[in-house]
Amino acid sequence: MINSAERFAILILSAAALAGCVEQPQPRRVYQAPPPPPPRTDVYAYPTQGQSPEQMDRDRYDCHEWAVKQTNFDPSAPGTPPHDRVVVAAGPPPGTNTAIGAVAGAILGAVIAGPRDSGFGAVAGGITGAAIGSTGDAANAEAQHQEIQAARAQDARQAAAIDRRASDYRRAVSACLEGRGYSVK
Repeated sequence: MINSAERFAILILSAAALAGCVEQPQPRRVYQAPPPPPPRTDVYAYPTQGQSPEQMDRDRYDCHEWAVKQTNFDPSAPGTPPHDRVVVAAGPPPGTNTAIGAVAGAILGAVIAGPRDSGFGAVAGGITGAAIGSTGDAANAEAQHQEIQAARAQDARQAAAIDRRASDYRRAVSACLEGRGYSVK
């Protein structure tokens, strides 16, 4: 028969063994926003004063450079738009806490119940441990949901800002080209 000191020692060893089995969570992809259409920056200019193709190229380049300086927006510059970014969240996979709680509860329940009632103790401990662990899983899922919502809102704000800057760029290029004798569409 196992005395209470031996049961306590088994309980401590079981808990230590279970703690050593937990792996560090690996980052995983959580959210990638669908790509919005790229901002419109096309401006079509038609010569109204007989400008040559070479003059048109020079004027388009000069007006592009001027518009970039005016708006701080360069549609040809490299960069990562918000819709191409991925939010990565580290955390255990769903159900990890429930599984750990069930296993730990089953072991502890069997040890505490003793040799005659170890089956009942394992079942009761497993159910109790799973219930306790599932509350942790629910909290993780809610935190992850809030993180995704915040990332979506941030992406929407950044996409709107890029669209405003692209619109300002189009207006600046159009004004420059119209001033140089082009019809702009």
